[in-house]
Amino acid sequence: MLLKFSQAIGCAVALSATALAPAFADAPAPGAPASPHAGGTLRLAGQGMLGTMDPQVSYLHIAYQVLNVVYDGLTTFSKSPGPLKRQAIPDLAESLPPPEDGGLTYRFHIRHGVYFSNGKELTPDDVAASMRRIFKANSPTAGPYYSHIVGGAACLHDPDHCTLAGGVEPDDQNWTVAFHLTHPDSEFFDRLAFLHAAILPADTSTHDVGNNAAPGTGPYRIVSYDPNTGLRMERNPYFKQWDAEAQPAGYPDAITYTFGMDPEASVTAIENGQYDWMAENAPLDRLGEIGSRYADRVRLIDFLNLYYAALNVNIPPFNDLRVRQAFNYAINRKAMVIHAGGPTVSIPSCQLLPVGSPGFEPSCAYTKGASPDHPAQEWQAPDMERARQLIKEAGVSGQRVGIVSPSVPSYVAMANELRSTLADLGFVVSVRAITQAVQFTYIQNSDNRVQVGLTGWNADYPAASSYLQALLSCGTFIPHSDNSINISGFCDHDVDAIMDRAASVSVTDQKAGDALWAEASRAIMAQAPVVPLNQVRWVTLLSARVHGEIRAPIYEVVFSKFQLR
Repeated sequence: MLLKFSQAIGCAVALSATALAPAFADAPAPGAPASPHAGGTLRLAGQGMLGTMDPQVSYLHIAYQVLNVVYDGLTTFSKSPGPLKRQAIPDLAESLPPPEDGGLTYRFHIRHGVYFSNGKELTPDDVAASMRRIFKANSPTAGPYYSHIVGGAACLHDPDHCTLAGGVEPDDQNWTVAFHLTHPDSEFFDRLAFLHAAILPADTSTHDVGNNAAPGTGPYRIVSYDPNTGLRMERNPYFKQWDAEAQPAGYPDAITYTFGMDPEASVTAIENGQYDWMAENAPLDRLGEIGSRYADRVRLIDFLNLYYAALNVNIPPFNDLRVRQAFNYAINRKAMVIHAGGPTVSIPSCQLLPVGSPGFEPSCAYTKGASPDHPAQEWQAPDMERARQLIKEAGVSGQRVGIVSPSVPSYVAMANELRSTLADLGFVVSVRAITQAVQFTYIQNSDNRVQVGLTGWNADYPAASSYLQALLSCGTFIPHSDNSINISGFCDHDVDAIMDRAASVSVTDQKAGDALWAEASRAIMAQAPVVPLNQVRWVTLLSARVHGEIRAPIYEVVFSKFQLR
C-alpha cells in the first residue's frame, strides 16, 4: 500500500520525548465489552480525498484501509492484532494450496456461496478476469508483483490484449483456478493478498473506474463517493461471514468519511463526539492535551513505514551521484524526528528498509564519520563538511532545485527542512505543496521533471521487496506515467540482480534471502537515489463511543472492527 501511506505526522512544534512518554507509555487498552454489539454509523474524518475507488489502481493507504472492507482477494492478511511480520491467510480461497511443479503451479479452490454486492455469485471466471484486469487497468504493481505469471510479460507489453494464456486457468467444474508461474516465488500468497489483486466481477470495466466503485465481496459496499466532499459505505446485503480473521462481518451499519478536515479541526471534533476517528496523525501541538485528558482513547500503532525524499536521478542536479550523496550527508534527521513528535514516536532512517522489516540490518552510510564503504550502525549527526566538499567537486552551487510536497502541514514542515538543508549547500530552493492524492501521481510522472518528491511508504506486505524492488527496481520505472512508483527513475541492473537473487534464494532459505536483501539495501544507498528521513508510530485518537480492538498489522486499523456505544 502507496504515496502508499497518507498518515501525516503532526505540525512542527517542538515537544520533548520526556513530555510525550508519560502521556502515552501507560495508556490503558479499552476494556472488552461484555457482549459486542453491532449498529450505528462510524464517522471518519480526513484532510485529503481518497483518489480513485478502483482497488486495482489505488495506491493511497487511506483508500487501502477503506477498500479492504469492500473487496477481497484469494488471500489476505489477518484483520486481528498480531506481529508485524505476518504471512497471508486464505480469503476467497478455501485454503493455501501446496506448490506443484517445483513451486511453479498453485491450484486454488474457490469458496462456494460468496456473492458480490450486486447479487452475482463469485466464480472462477471472475478470478481469471480480475487477474487479466490488473494488466489492462495498468495497475502500478502489475510489473513487480504479477508479471511472473505465465503470459504476464506479454500483458505488460500489450495490456489491451492481455489473456494470461497458460498462466491463469479457471475450472468451473471443479471450482478451481490454477496459476502457473515462470519461476518460484516465496511471496506469491502475499502478493495475492495485496489490494491490487482484489477480485471483481468479470464484466467490470478494464479502465480505472474512478469515482464509480465496482461491486465487491466484502461486508460493505460504497453507495456514494464525491472526491471533493466524502464517501458513504453501507452493508453488503449479500455478505455472509466465512472467516472472521480474513473478513469480519463488521459492527457498524454504515461508515461515512468526510474530506477537508484539517488535523487540528479533526482532533477537536473527535473530542466533542462529532467524529470517531481521523486519518492523519494527531498534530504535535495536541499530543500533550490528548495524552493527559484522553489517554484511554489514544492508540499508538506500530507499522512498517518510511518517509523519504525521492531524488530524480535523470535530471540535474541529482543526476550527479556526488550531489545525491551530499544531500544525504547534510540532512539533519534529528530535526525530522522532532517534527514527528520526538523519539517516543519517531526514529531516524538511513536506508529504504524500515526497522522491523525482513532484511533490515542496521546500516547508515551517510552520517558523520561514515561512508557507503564503511557504514555506521546508526545515524549520529549531519556531516556538512563532507557534503559541501562533494557539492564543490560537482560544481553545482547556485542551481535551482524544486521540492514537491503534499500540502499536509506535517509534510510542508519536512519540505521546509529539506529546503533549508539544500540552501545551506548553495542551491536556490523552492517548495511547491499540492493536495496529497494529486501530489503522489504528479511526482511519479517523469514528464513533470520533479527534482525532489517528498513522500512516504507503507509496506504492501511484510517483505523487503515491498520497499526495495517496488520503489527502486528498473521494472517499476515507467516513463511518462502517473503509475511509476519508482519516483527517482532509478535503474541499476547490478542492484536488480542482487534483488532477483534475494527473491530466488528466499524460496528455500529465508535467512540467506534476508541477508541478500540487506546487501541490496546497502547497494542502493551507495547510489543514493533517495534521502531516507524517518519512521514513525501512528498516534490516533478515538471518540468516547468507540470500543473494542480495532488494530491490525498492514491495515493499522480495520473499520469493520469499530464497535460503537
